[in-house]
Amino acid sequence: MTRQTYSISDLSRELDITTRAIRFYEEQGMLTPERRGLERIYTARDKVTLKLILRGKRIGFSLAECRELIELYDPTGDNKKQLTHMLGKITERRAMLEQQLLDIEQMKLELDTAEERCTQALARAQA
Repeated sequence: MTRQTYSISDLSRELDITTRAIRFYEEQGMLTPERRGLERIYTARDKVTLKLILRGKRIGFSLAECRELIELYDPTGDNKKQLTHMLGKITERRAMLEQQLLDIEQMKLELDTAEERCTQALARAQA
């Protein structure tokens, strides 16, 4: 059975990310491709890692949080620990977003108040 491998351009095309981004994750120690001369050879595990990083970024996880989740990944197990940890991170992220929504609504009210005061002051100045 041959092991599935990918070049950097294969992964770039498949996952719709730049080769520069892939090299960045490699520099961060999150990917460890084999080398054949100057060519990088990525494994199926590297591809899964990249998918997890990209998914984590889409839902607002930091690179450090993505790294935590990836380190908990166990392809031979049931990944309960990883999934439980991810659920906790999702709960934290949701709470942070809810707070940001409240902050935005408050800021909008303050802008409305400031706008109304400016409009009234201009009307008085022109009268």
